[in-house]
Amino acid sequence: MVFFAIWWAWMNFTWFATSFGTEDWLYRILTFFQMGGVLVLAAGVNPAVTETDYRLATLGYVIMRLAVVAQWLRAAQADARLRGTALRYAAGISVVQLLWVGRLLLPEQWSVPGFLLLVLAEISVPIWAERSRPTPWHPHHIAERYGLFTIILLGESILASANAVIDAAEDAERLGALITIAVCGLILASGMWWIYFARSHHEKFDRLRNSLIFGYAHYAIFAAAGTFSAGIEVAIDLDLGATSLSPEAAAATLTVPVAVFILGIWFLTLKESLTRAKNVLIPALAVGIALSALAPQSLVLTAAGVIALVVVLELRRPPVVDSLAE
Repeated sequence: MVFFAIWWAWMNFTWFATSFGTEDWLYRILTFFQMGGVLVLAAGVNPAVTETDYRLATLGYVIMRLAVVAQWLRAAQADARLRGTALRYAAGISVVQLLWVGRLLLPEQWSVPGFLLLVLAEISVPIWAERSRPTPWHPHHIAERYGLFTIILLGESILASANAVIDAAEDAERLGALITIAVCGLILASGMWWIYFARSHHEKFDRLRNSLIFGYAHYAIFAAAGTFSAGIEVAIDLDLGATSLSPEAAAATLTVPVAVFILGIWFLTLKESLTRAKNVLIPALAVGIALSALAPQSLVLTAAGVIALVVVLELRRPPVVDSLAE
């Protein structure tokens, strides 16, 4: 639920920027205002997760979204042709923000149903707004933004692996296990990066319907990448005896997100360019990675599975046309 706020605010800003990123002084100030909302949201994560207190997280989210409303109002003033679309965005986002604040007043048993209804309202705003006159976008720029967000999320796992190395240096008794976690974490992050960028993505943004499907489906991919990073930390906690999770449950916090990430990328960008045999083998490997949580040394097995998957992708791969020459 918290990650939805992060993802949706980021995605809306990205799509706005590719259409109306003026880079003037007011645009930059409003961007800084959004960054302030991010800090408030970050401060509200702990009470939201541990105490189901969403007040601070909601405030941070609303701050970010109201900054985007101001951006859309600026776009409406500057572009007469797209004024109707921009005003629809501004009106739709504003109404939904009022509803987010109203959700705080709901009884606790309505908190999750209210959240799900408001998620539907949020993702419906672009569909409704773009129906009048679609905004322009740059496919290569959007694909680059999605790729960079993936790299940021996977970078968190590199940080977790670095923490394992630091802990290992301070705890010689667990040196071998923590080094194994660090090495496997690096292999997994590198393999997931490789899989994500195995094929170009910009052609997926050729029309509005495809762009919405590709953009919305990335919630699962991004969430899986973020959860995988947390799974590395869980693996460290398990080794240090700092978690009450069973070994299988702890392993699943890592293996399942990796599998979801792979299946998402396969479905969105890979399956159309692969042979029938590879389209059977890759999902099978992903399922096997998820189930490896039930086996001993699941982290090592998961790393081996990701390596195998990269080899399958690159085996007899057709030559790639140089994008600069293209």
